[in-house]
Amino acid sequence: MATMNARLLPCLPGLSALAVSLCLPAQAAPDVDTRPVPAIPRASRLPSNWQHGVFLEVFVRAYQDSNGDGIGDLRGLTRRLDYLKKLGISGLWLMPITASSDHDHGYATTDFRSVEPDYGTLADVDELLRQAHKRGIGIVMDYVINHASWTFPPFQQAVADRDSPWRSWFVWNPDPGPDWDIWGKVPWYDAATQPWTWTGAWKDMPALQPGSPDIYFGTFGPHMPDFNMRNPAVVQYHEDSLRFWLNRGLDGFRLDAVPHLIENSAKDWNDQPESRALTKHFQDLIKSYPGRYVVCEATAEPIAYGDPAVCGGAFAFKLNEEMIKAAKGDTAAVQAVADYYRSMSPTMATFLHNHDIFTGQRVWDQLRGDEARYRLAAASYLLLPGTPFVYYGEEIGLAGVDGEGDEPLRAPMSWTAANRGPEGFTAGAEPFRPFSLNRSRHNAEAQQRDAGSLFNFYRALIALRRAEPALTLGRYESDRVDGTVWSFQRVHGRQRVFVAINYGDTAASVALPAAARRLHPARGGMVRGRATLPPLSVRVYRLEAS
Repeated sequence: MATMNARLLPCLPGLSALAVSLCLPAQAAPDVDTRPVPAIPRASRLPSNWQHGVFLEVFVRAYQDSNGDGIGDLRGLTRRLDYLKKLGISGLWLMPITASSDHDHGYATTDFRSVEPDYGTLADVDELLRQAHKRGIGIVMDYVINHASWTFPPFQQAVADRDSPWRSWFVWNPDPGPDWDIWGKVPWYDAATQPWTWTGAWKDMPALQPGSPDIYFGTFGPHMPDFNMRNPAVVQYHEDSLRFWLNRGLDGFRLDAVPHLIENSAKDWNDQPESRALTKHFQDLIKSYPGRYVVCEATAEPIAYGDPAVCGGAFAFKLNEEMIKAAKGDTAAVQAVADYYRSMSPTMATFLHNHDIFTGQRVWDQLRGDEARYRLAAASYLLLPGTPFVYYGEEIGLAGVDGEGDEPLRAPMSWTAANRGPEGFTAGAEPFRPFSLNRSRHNAEAQQRDAGSLFNFYRALIALRRAEPALTLGRYESDRVDGTVWSFQRVHGRQRVFVAINYGDTAASVALPAAARRLHPARGGMVRGRATLPPLSVRVYRLEAS
């Protein structure tokens, strides 16, 4: 049994709340399971092509509290699966549910094979998987492959003992040299200067003193040291940890920060060939389990990572920005969106924004509550190739909240106007973060009752996508942009669907390439010649065979 009990560096008196979250008392050192995990591949019970449906990204902490402590959990998410089935969701991406030292966003992992205690237990994961699969919903989760938490026991042992076998699991360099700059910061830190007392303000970070044998590398800061992915033992640990979850029935992974797995120098630190090769290696492992799905976070070169020769799926960063600008009527952005889809692999994952503030504020806030333009933004990816990812609450117009960093994007889901009580987010304590201020009308309960709501618009487009193979699997062809009007066809076998979006404030018309039957906004009769587009509208037609 290869487990370890690391001697952790002590918490010091007078630390900030953030600093305390980055250390553990010496007597509280947890065991970490590093045993080999054999593969037990089983066939997926999900519908074929499930990964081409629409996904919902869920921040479990913010979704549904089941026990009254003000924090969302896995049992709460399980309770809401019928809502997600009604919306038409085919898959869920769970932000990290593994144990972490930050107890919020979850990307500072302390144990890659256990559940964050606030969220529940492994038994709760198993029940969530069972209930989701019964409803035809797949589940992928974030796997933080590049780094761990400062409190990850192997790293603590490596700091405490330079002769520890765990030392080689991380990246050390007594003299990393000049010119290092990752997002305006030098990514090297000296463990001897007690960086666990870091307050979160970079100006308070102790100055690096070259020559120390305890200088380590952390792409994302001193509290998250990078793994040494050149060490086969580290790669094997991640392989075994991925199999740990796959063997439980997980349907795949979102692999975090994969372009940062290997850094070669101060100049060559991002998206190195070795990182792409490792990503392909992990993709192959995951997909050796039938019917599994992989999507990668690769901000700089997303299209390259969407190639099956690297990750096979990647988020279409930058496209999201253009879609929001197009929804605002920017003609250059309309053309940019049309062009992007022409060059994009159908394995790409599309989205309007996600949990990171660098992808933009909540859609409601970016469009200042303009629901007509909100619908155009949604149509700009729900009817297109790739796998669309809806960020939780997007379908009801959830607004952001006050806060620092990413906090405005991660408010509790608005289930009712009050959002308290048995049907609200929590029936007990104060929520971990304030509720959204637009919840009086933009809550799931009210939105489901209103036939003209954002929720029912999303539901209609998702249902249309599921019903029409051309929208789920079809090629993107015959695209045309005339000012603020974008039209295109989706083609699968003999089926052709024609979509036209008018981002402008005035009516327009488009030429139909053949006789067509309207599918949206409501099914209608045969149309020939030209189709009229009201201002700020979406029209979808099935083209008849010529």
